[in-house]
Amino acid sequence: MPRQARIDAPGALHHIAIRGIERIPVFEDERDYLNFLDRMGHILKESSTACFAWALMPNHVHLLLRTGLSPISAVMRRLLTGYAVSFNRRHKRYGHLFQNRYKSFLCEEEPYLLELVRYIHLNPVRGGIVQDLVALRKYPKSGHGVIIGSIEQEWQDTDYVLTYFGKKVNTARKEYETYVSEGISKGRRPDLVGGGLIRSIGGWSALKDLRETNTRVISDERILGSSEFADSVLRDANEAYERKTEIMAKGLNIDQLIITVAEYVDLDADLIAKKGRKRSVALA
Repeated sequence: MPRQARIDAPGALHHIAIRGIERIPVFEDERDYLNFLDRMGHILKESSTACFAWALMPNHVHLLLRTGLSPISAVMRRLLTGYAVSFNRRHKRYGHLFQNRYKSFLCEEEPYLLELVRYIHLNPVRGGIVQDLVALRKYPKSGHGVIIGSIEQEWQDTDYVLTYFGKKVNTARKEYETYVSEGISKGRRPDLVGGGLIRSIGGWSALKDLRETNTRVISDERILGSSEFADSVLRDANEAYERKTEIMAKGLNIDQLIITVAEYVDLDADLIAKKGRKRSVALA
């Protein structure tokens, strides 16, 4: 069965999970962690991609990102390709480093943003890498300490997360940490690590209740959210696909588009394809 295309849109929230191929370590030492973070910070800032949560584990990575100027697929391609090449060169290895396709779930912001921030930042605790929340505060491979204020990463968007917990920073940080501590008892949260309505609405029993009342439900493995959210996302994605298909059906390509625009604005088509700062060319 062919793989489904990824769903994306400006402002979309994505929970991304990246694993080493055959679960091999993707970080061998501290230099690897720093390399990954430096690359990620540069790419996120350059593409105006917001990062609300992140955790680097020995053989996998979790990220919570909001689409900015570039599609998430382009951001991840740059990050993973660049890191894999440098990792292989440094450790004198060959072949793929990551699983062929990272997991990406488009998420409904309410109520999932805060749940995912907590879930992602608790990964080191659940994995036994740090002992407790006190140790997590200063753990440099998770975004929790950045929100608390004990670690600095200028590319992480802490303000947006803290606004959910209060207007004053110190108060918001305390409330946030309380919220995170309450998540420890919730365990691994399988409802947050995959898409599909069954997970999103709370399991098979909740789905059965909906069906017994003849409630129409819509789901997709690429989406973490309610039926209404899934319906809206899929409808918008289909409309975008139909527009693209219509353009392709008309036989338009980039060369024909340049010629058409050039005729419309009365410019030489060659000028549009070249670099330049002339206002007329920039407009075209």
